[in-house]
Amino acid sequence: MTAIYNKDIGTKQKALAINLDPKIYGSFAEIGAGQDVAANFFKAGGSSGTIAKTMSAYDMTFSDAIYGALQVRRYVSEARLISMLEHEYGLLIERLAAQRGDSTTFFAFSDTMSALNFHKTNEGHGWMGVRFQLEPNGAYNDVILHVKLLDNDNNLQQQAVGVLGVNLMYACFYYHEVPPVFLLSLIDDLSKDRIQIDMIRFEGPNFKNVDNRLMSLHLVKYGFSDAAVFGPDGKNQQPSEVLYKKHIVVVRGRFRPVINVHMDMLHTGVKQFLQEPDVDHSQVVVITELTLQSLKERDADDNSEIDEKDFLDRVDILCSLGQTVLISNFHEYYKLVSYLSKITKLKMGVVLGYPNLEYIFSEEHYQDLPGGILESFATLFSRKVKLFIYPTLRDGVIMNCLRFYPPPHLIDLYRYLIANNKIEDIRNYNEGNLNVQTDKVLRLIKEGADGWQEYVPAEVASIIKDRCLFGYPCKTETPKEEVKADEPSEHTGA
Repeated sequence: MTAIYNKDIGTKQKALAINLDPKIYGSFAEIGAGQDVAANFFKAGGSSGTIAKTMSAYDMTFSDAIYGALQVRRYVSEARLISMLEHEYGLLIERLAAQRGDSTTFFAFSDTMSALNFHKTNEGHGWMGVRFQLEPNGAYNDVILHVKLLDNDNNLQQQAVGVLGVNLMYACFYYHEVPPVFLLSLIDDLSKDRIQIDMIRFEGPNFKNVDNRLMSLHLVKYGFSDAAVFGPDGKNQQPSEVLYKKHIVVVRGRFRPVINVHMDMLHTGVKQFLQEPDVDHSQVVVITELTLQSLKERDADDNSEIDEKDFLDRVDILCSLGQTVLISNFHEYYKLVSYLSKITKLKMGVVLGYPNLEYIFSEEHYQDLPGGILESFATLFSRKVKLFIYPTLRDGVIMNCLRFYPPPHLIDLYRYLIANNKIEDIRNYNEGNLNVQTDKVLRLIKEGADGWQEYVPAEVASIIKDRCLFGYPCKTETPKEEVKADEPSEHTGA
C-alpha cells in the first residue's frame, strides 16, 4: 500500500495501531534512559498481541554475557546496538518461527542510550534500531539511527526516547515505501529543539532502492541535524564515531565537478597540515564538505532547490576518489569549527581559497552576532585551528596572504593571526591550476567540447563520460576550447 503521511496521529495511537495489527510481533531490548519505548506499547493497550519479550541488560557484566564483550568498551555505540538486534531477532526466529512464522512479521527493537546524569555533566545521546520483516517468512530489514537528546532534564529525555521509538516502529511498518515520509514522521509529537538525528541507515531487500547518502542530505535539509557524514563506500556514519579524538582537515567546495585544482588544494593542504609539530599523523581524518547553500547554487539560479541527482553526481565522484563527505548547514566557517570542536579537542586544519579569506574578514556577514566579527573570530580562532589559504589568480597576479589587505581597522587583528600561526599560505601548489575555472570546465562538459578531460583527474573524467554526469551529452566531442583565466577564479570559493 502507498504510504499516506498523517502527521496528526499521536504516539498512543501509533502504538495502539501496531498492537492491534495481528501480524506484528516481536521483542524490545532497551539499555539506559528508562524503558519508555516498550512502556508506550504497554500503556496503549493490546500489547499482548505485539510483545513477546521486553528486557534491559543495564549492568555491563550482564550486557556482555548476553550480547558479547565489546573490543572497545563503549556500551552506547553502534556496535552494541547491532549485537542487540542480532541476538534478539535470532531468538525470535529460533523460538517462534516454526510456531507462527507463516502468519507473523517479526521485529526486534533495540536501543542503547545515555541520558543526562544527575550532575548534568554529560550530553544525552544514543543508538536505536529495528530489525523487522514486512512479510511472513521474509528476509529482514534494518533501520538504525543515532539521536542526540537536547532536553535539559533526564525525565524529558527519557520521554523523548519513548516517543521516538514509537515513531520509528510505526514508520518501519507503515511508511517504509516512502523514505522522506519515514524521516519526517520521526519527529511527530517531538520538536527539533528536543532531539537531533545525525545518522540514519536503511538496509535490507525492501530498501534496495534507498540511497543512504541521500538520506544524509535529507537529515540536514529537514533540519534534523546540522551535519551528516558518509564514507567512500556510501555508508552513513555518525559524525562523533568518525571524528572523535581526531585531527580533522576540512576542504570545502561545490565540487561541480571535482577538478585538478581541488585535488591540489586537498593534497597540498593536508601535506602542510601534517608538518605541524602538534599533529599526530596516525589520527588525521580528511573531510570534503558540501554545504546546503553550495548544493542550491547551480548555474545562475542561486535560489533553486536542491537537485538530488546533481547532488549524487558530485558525491559519486568524491566517493570514487576515496573521500569521506560531510554535508552541513554551516555557511559560516566559525559555525563549522564550533561544531567540530565539540567532537574533538585536537588541532584542526581548514583548507580554503583566497576568496574565502576575504569573505571571513567581511563584517557584513556577522550582523546577526551581538559581538560582530570579533565574536565569530573568538569561535573560529580560539580553538586549535589553522587556516591554509590556496591562492587565486586575478588579472595575472597571484593573490595570497601576503597580498591580502583587510579593512584598515582589522589590519592589526590580521597581523596577530598571522604572527600566531593561525593563518598560512599553501606552498608548493601547481601554478598551472590557477588558470582553470570550475564553471568553465562545467560548461565544456555540457557542450561535450574536446579537451575538458585534461582539467579533471583521469578517474573523474572516466566517471563523467561513462555515466553522462553534469549534462555531458555522451556524443562525439567537438573541437577543444581553451579555458582561460579572464575573470576571478571561482574554484576556491565556498
